[in-house]
Amino acid sequence: MPIAELQVYSVEEADVTGGVCVVRCVGGVARAGQVYAVGRLRLGLRRIERYGRTVGFFDAGHVAKVHFTGAVVALLSRGQVLTSVPPDGHSLEELEDWLATGPPLGDEPLPRALRSLAVGWMQDDLVPQEVRLRWGRVALAATFRCAEAEGTGRLARGAELAAVRGYLIREFGPDRGGDPAALCRELLALIDLTPQQAAAESRTWRDLPRPRIVHLRSIKILIARMALVRPHLADDDPLAEAVDAWTAVRPRLP
Repeated sequence: MPIAELQVYSVEEADVTGGVCVVRCVGGVARAGQVYAVGRLRLGLRRIERYGRTVGFFDAGHVAKVHFTGAVVALLSRGQVLTSVPPDGHSLEELEDWLATGPPLGDEPLPRALRSLAVGWMQDDLVPQEVRLRWGRVALAATFRCAEAEGTGRLARGAELAAVRGYLIREFGPDRGGDPAALCRELLALIDLTPQQAAAESRTWRDLPRPRIVHLRSIKILIARMALVRPHLADDDPLAEAVDAWTAVRPRLP
């Protein structure tokens, strides 16, 4: 179930039946016959032209002239991104099955689109809890794929994954949401300073090189993620003491 995205360069022709656009594929593989979403409306990709001839598909990084069906073509604007979907949208089951195959990163547009979708459902308290938990697992997979696609550093990657994991633990408890102790251990292992060293650097952080300031800010985010699950640690647990020590330093960091 590859997901493709097209970015509109220009609308060349448009009427009540559809139109012709110049687009760039920014992710996945665009194929004739696909359906693309514009809000709740749908466009059918009827034909693709490249270099004056009709082709069946084109992939990320390439430009083509495409023929869409659907009156909404006339309302498209430069820079707008269209996402391929089944006519009735991707179901949770389809996304789970697709992710279970370990699809290549090139099979989806920008992984953040999938992450945003999954996080939205995960946080919707009108959705049954078990379904929200399943969306949470999709959100974790999408977050990891974001980091892989974007080459995110270890600290930033850990913080983004911990945001989802921490939310699941806070909302659904350690039994269903995840292991708070494991999350804290993993985040502490990412930090290359002691609380005392971080506190010392924070006293003159405005004088530090920008990369060092960014590093301290990343540590500050990790501390916030640990604080989300701190209530699930016993007060006499050495892990809780380590989290508390970092929590005390956090307000001083940039």
